[in-house]
Amino acid sequence: MPTTTPSSSAKSATKRASTAAKPKRAATARDKDAVALLKSDHRAVEKLFSQYETARGEDRKAQLAQQICLELRIHMAIEEEIFYPTSRDFLKDEDIVNEAVVEHQSARELIEQIEGMEPADEMYDAKVTVLQELIEHHVTEEEKEFFPQTQKTEMDMKAIGEQLAQRKEELMDEMGDGAAATH
Repeated sequence: MPTTTPSSSAKSATKRASTAAKPKRAATARDKDAVALLKSDHRAVEKLFSQYETARGEDRKAQLAQQICLELRIHMAIEEEIFYPTSRDFLKDEDIVNEAVVEHQSARELIEQIEGMEPADEMYDAKVTVLQELIEHHVTEEEKEFFPQTQKTEMDMKAIGEQLAQRKEELMDEMGDGAAATH
């Protein structure tokens, strides 16, 4: 029977603890209803834009812009794959959903441009600023109009929140960045 050294026992315990912590974090995210999860994403991106505004140095700006783009890609995907189609089934006003989709298309174009640039490029800061303005407008409309309308319907916000959280986890794994998992 092999003996276990204290260091290997400690390593095993640490590994088990970190493995156990992951589902707990996921369970917390999945406990949010759909609107709470989406609003949490909004706050996370607002914080990143704020950090970008005060960032100094091209490396820091590039890092923040990459994180902003990643967060937005994931957020837009879960809205477009799950939240928007479900909303269409319950809302009488499809225009609000259509406008949100068009705003996502505009944001996606800017994200692609930003991702194809370097922070030293003349238009880099301007494009990040315009993306921020577009997202701020989009968030305001969602939170003041779209979300309240959906909350007045029979949509199961808890179940949709669970679907959003699960898909968000999958996308974070696919895109290879666990940093977004904290949001």
